[in-house]
Amino acid sequence: MGERRVIPAKADEIGATGGCETGPRPYTPGGMNLRHIEIFHAVYVNGSVSAAARALNVSQPSVSKMLRHAESLLGFQLFQRTNGGLVPTEDAHSLFAEVREIQDRVHALREAGRNLRRGAGGTLRISALPSLALDAIPTAVARFLRTHENVKFDLQTVHHDDLLRKLHERETDIAIAYQVPPAAPITQRWVGEGELVVLYREEDMPDAPAAIELRRLQGQRFISLAASGPTGRIFTEELQRLNLELDEVVSARTFYIAGALVRQGVGMTVIDNFTAQACLAPGLAMRPLKPRITFDIHAMFLINRPLGALAAEFLKTFKQVLDVS
Repeated sequence: MGERRVIPAKADEIGATGGCETGPRPYTPGGMNLRHIEIFHAVYVNGSVSAAARALNVSQPSVSKMLRHAESLLGFQLFQRTNGGLVPTEDAHSLFAEVREIQDRVHALREAGRNLRRGAGGTLRISALPSLALDAIPTAVARFLRTHENVKFDLQTVHHDDLLRKLHERETDIAIAYQVPPAAPITQRWVGEGELVVLYREEDMPDAPAAIELRRLQGQRFISLAASGPTGRIFTEELQRLNLELDEVVSARTFYIAGALVRQGVGMTVIDNFTAQACLAPGLAMRPLKPRITFDIHAMFLINRPLGALAAEFLKTFKQVLDVS
């Protein structure tokens, strides 16, 4: 490695006060501004002043001048000038790790600005219950992307107990679930309705009516849902109201596991219509309950982070999907 050369800063380059500026300014390495960072990044990545100038669509003298100014501000040399071009110094390698992150953020900001001007881009971060993520959310995303090709989605599943944390820690912008947490500092928008249904093998109940009363399930091998959130509690309360006790053979922790057990012939179950629809296969059937047991579906977001136009438009598409489910 060559000897480190310290370059003294000129007074007219850093201000008459010896480098002390008034007023707050964004942090950049060594007092470099974003133009310095852009020039250094381009020279480092492209390997020469001429290649950097072409990449930035500016003149070579302007690149050379800004590079010298950056070195002056930093107080050390960034590149060794050789016959083969510019070779980064060890200091440049260290600086690049920090500059690269800043440059990436600037690029993302510019891209976001272009997308907002076009009204076509952006990223939607959405969390939904697993039952909705099986089919309803993917269907809505696919439909939305047909008319919004430049939109990106960040999708993840969430359980009721965890949705507030994900919103507050900014892991997601919208949480879609069946119950709004009480006294939570969030705003909600009603987007649709679901219902509990019986999922069963046709051979186990070949004469099933169009809608099934819960009493019809007595004497059948039943897969119950333990700790299954608001919908599980609704079902339990209905059994208690009717003073019914079913022949429970397995207790499943999720609706999807219960559906898989039905497919394997373990018994029948009562789950939400979205999971049941996703679990349907030859030989399986689903029926609504009589009377129907329904529940609301809400989209939730932080009060201080209201929905943007793109998110509101997606929720309209999602509501349309729910309306025909």
